[in-house]
Amino acid sequence: MTSYFYGRLFAANPELRALFPPALDAQRGRFFPTLGELVEDLDEPGGLLPWLSEMGRDHRKYGVVDEHYAAVGEALLATLRRFLGPRWTPRLQEEWTAVYRFVAEAMMEAARAAAENSPSWWIGEIVGHEQRAPDLAVLAVRPGQPLPFAAGQYVTVQTSHWPRVWRPYSIANAPREDGLLSFHVRALPGGWVSGALVRRAEVGQALLLGPARGSMTLDPGSDRDLLCVAGGTGLAPLKAIAEEALARDRDRRVLLVFGARTRERLYDLDGLRAMEAAHPGLRVIATVSDDPFYPGLQGTAAEAVGGLRDWSGHDVYVAGPPGMVSATVARLRRLGVPEERVRHDAPPPAVPGPSAPGGADGHGSAVPCSGA
Repeated sequence: MTSYFYGRLFAANPELRALFPPALDAQRGRFFPTLGELVEDLDEPGGLLPWLSEMGRDHRKYGVVDEHYAAVGEALLATLRRFLGPRWTPRLQEEWTAVYRFVAEAMMEAARAAAENSPSWWIGEIVGHEQRAPDLAVLAVRPGQPLPFAAGQYVTVQTSHWPRVWRPYSIANAPREDGLLSFHVRALPGGWVSGALVRRAEVGQALLLGPARGSMTLDPGSDRDLLCVAGGTGLAPLKAIAEEALARDRDRRVLLVFGARTRERLYDLDGLRAMEAAHPGLRVIATVSDDPFYPGLQGTAAEAVGGLRDWSGHDVYVAGPPGMVSATVARLRRLGVPEERVRHDAPPPAVPGPSAPGGADGHGSAVPCSGA
């Protein structure tokens, strides 16, 4: 079905092929599962609108315009009609047409509104590149013009090495007057963009940056103390959130638990210690799970959280590999932390278009931004 859809789309609209990355493998595996997820959520369309609006704004960086949505809709309906055969009825066509119209109109409206006051993408210059490990680097990037974002959000990044291939990375700092953005990038095996950013990027090179996305941000209506639990490069958004919380209220207490398998994987511990020294309200706890000779706390991040104290009065933010996030969230529930106080971004569902992140650069974090 997926092959038929893309074949139909490109045969009728060959100019659209240039909007997509050279390899469509990642796209093919997510297209129809994503449609299923969307249909399941249609009972509460209000909950879909923020995501669809965000996706509409983000699609601008691919060169997507209003008429492209009509082309995708025609290919979608043709594909459903072809494979459902006698089960494809006039009523079903009417309903699918309405669904797609709802999706497309929400995305187009958001894109039009964004075009009034922001560019489709930003050009950023790499002004710092620190190799913290053979497979990990910390980058400092200066956008050519202000890129608005909130602590905890991520942006998609494109390098000159892989045109039309975008990957999401968390911004590892709160908004600053100088506009600098910090990224923690781990190169995964076969990771196109991550490998280029870690091993081939240099100071002075340019990157393309998409608009900020993501909902794992500080609750503006809460003044509760924070627990931030990070695994691996999931540290990036939580470091930004901790920085923002302490800047807003110096009396607020923030505990940041940073877990890794080995001491070498605690790649930003020196920076965290410096941040801890500058902010009396911040406490950093580092824990290592697979190094019996590590002199500090041993165990997983989830185990550290369970052994420290009662967190029911805190706002909690969790980011890291999916298994680590699941284990930590489960531990917090057993400790009585209300579900609505635990925030962790799940990977955003893909839509039938060039935006879908993934492939070999898929993230090792439940936050879709933390660094692959």
